[in-house]
This record gives sequence, structure tokens and C-alpha cells, in this order.
Amino acid sequence: MIRVLVVDDDPMVRRLLRTILRPDDIDVVAEAADGDEVVTAVQAHHPDVVLMDLRMPRIDGVAATRAVRALPDPPGVIAMTSFDTEAVILDAVHADASGFLAKDASPDEIVSAVRAVARGEGALSPRAARVVMAQVHAAPNSGGRDAAAKVATLTERELDVARLVAQGLSNAEIAQRLFLGEATVKTHLSAATAKLGVVNRVQLAVVVTQSALGEA
Repeated sequence: MIRVLVVDDDPMVRRLLRTILRPDDIDVVAEAADGDEVVTAVQAHHPDVVLMDLRMPRIDGVAATRAVRALPDPPGVIAMTSFDTEAVILDAVHADASGFLAKDASPDEIVSAVRAVARGEGALSPRAARVVMAQVHAAPNSGGRDAAAKVATLTERELDVARLVAQGLSNAEIAQRLFLGEATVKTHLSAATAKLGVVNRVQLAVVVTQSALGEA
């Protein structure tokens, strides 16, 4: 059973997410209405995944994500945004968010993202990937040269996998695109993550995008 904590200051959104997250393998164990309630809720209910609104009045989702990820054995955090708050997207990446979802994502997308993060894969849809990578391109001091040096340590197949992650493809989609088994994709992704010194596929995608800027 995947234990989920829903964090949003809008009670209607929380109710909607509870309604969506009702498959047999998912259990919404608690809710929080603001970022200042999140750490206490995580410690009390031990969720596997936190669905985190980025816009909240007292403590925003970026600060709350950072606090959650600093806990021992923390849950994965999926940042939920309307994607009109692009300025905070990279902040959420650096706060160690495991994935991103649009506020208007379909129920299937939300359930799939929760399952992916619970598996340790992270969640980065093509739409989210486009927004995140656009922010990387727009950011000053992108660190492109350092990223390019790191990416140069990847094998050709690891780089193939990493580039498709940066496009927002899932492990299953990458396996189909590269004619590989899904277990092989996971092996390459794990190796690439370790070599690049990142902790999830979102950060991996950022480094790969930065590396292209460093090579330009």
C-alpha cells in the first residue's frame, strides 16, 4: 500500500485528490493545509509520497519540500503547480522534489506519478519537463561547463537514457524507444544518477540540459 500525504491550502483540491487517489494500492493517510504542518504530518503518518502544492500562504511548498527531504528516510515529494509560477520551479528542483505535476493533470497522470515516485523513479511528464528545462535555459550561471564535464563520464547508453528522461519519458517509454528491457533502463538510469551526483530523475534531467548549454 502506497501511503500518501496531500498538502494544499484549498480544501476542495484536497477533497478532489482524495477522490482521485482511491485505487486499491494507494491510501491517503493524511492532509495538511499549509507548509508549516507538513513535517509534523510526515512524522506522524510516515507517508511514502507527499503531493505538495507550491503556493501556500504561510510556508510555501518549496520550503516545505526542503524541510521534508531533510528528514531521515524522507518520502518522495511531487510538486503540484499550475506552471504559471515558473520562477519557483527550479527552486523546487533544488529543494529535492522527486517530480512535478500540473494542477490540471488527469486522474490517470496523478495516480501514475504517485506510483512512480513510490517506486523511486520520480515523476516528470513531458509537459513538466518542457517547463523545467525552459527554466534551466533561462537561468543565469547555468553551470553548463561543470554539467558537461559530468555528463562526459556517462556511457553512450547511459546518455541515451538520460536524454530521454530529460524529455519526460517514463522508464517503460524509454525501454520501448531504445528496444531495451525496463530493468536494463533502470540499471542505466541508476548508474547515470550516481555518476552525475544527483538523487532523482528531475535533477538528472536538469544536469543533462545544463550540459548542452556548456557544450554550446
